[in-house]
Amino acid sequence: MSTLLILIIGIPLIEIYLFIKIGSAIGTLNTIAFTIITALTGIIYARHEGFNTLKSAFPQLARDEIPIYEIITGATIAFAALLLILPGFATDFLGFLLIFPFTRKLIIAKFAKKSKTYKKTKKDIIEGQYEDLDKDLE
Repeated sequence: MSTLLILIIGIPLIEIYLFIKIGSAIGTLNTIAFTIITALTGIIYARHEGFNTLKSAFPQLARDEIPIYEIITGATIAFAALLLILPGFATDFLGFLLIFPFTRKLIIAKFAKKSKTYKKTKKDIIEGQYEDLDKDLE
């Protein structure tokens, strides 16, 4: 089974389980209020962090450098905001981990470390032949 299919099926199951467990412990109205509050908080904080990311990118752009870290951070913040908007406790937890700068830096560093260790192997190379068809038309 592909990872995407497992995520599509698994995440809602986890969220339903958490809604039932936490909702029975704190009550229905509190669960609904918590879900709305985390969505609003996530949107507001994501906007704030997004503007901070843009501000930190401007000096690099002025020096004609590509702000790679800021681009990655901005994409991470957008993904975190999406997770916070989605109703659920597990997605909110992951969204808050990605919103806060300290944990976001740790997560980005972990993925960056993983991508640096990737080595191109012979399996990654596709060999083939080509023919220029435009040349034959002249």
